[in-house]
Amino acid sequence: MKYRIIYEPEARNDLIDLYEYITMRSDPDTALRYVERVEASCEALARFPTRGTAAYDVRRGLRITGFRKRVSIAFVIATDEVRIVRIMYGGRDLPGQFTTELSD
Repeated sequence: MKYRIIYEPEARNDLIDLYEYITMRSDPDTALRYVERVEASCEALARFPTRGTAAYDVRRGLRITGFRKRVSIAFVIATDEVRIVRIMYGGRDLPGQFTTELSD
């Protein structure tokens, strides 16, 4: 079964923030390539969504997987979709990023 990938608005904003962060420290082409690789990692969850580590103590159904040791991709698996909740770069405070629950 192939799951549909859905990006929550916060995750989309995280990608924009990541692009801007890298652009300030490097250049737009490097930032775009990096963000595209992060997105490809998210899209790969369509085939193998149970990878990563369960983080149910943070949020019900939450799983976390890493990308290149610097990015954490937080997601929830639903019936036929994977919802990308947050994409966090570096050492952000994980519990502070998840203040709401998904409705079932």
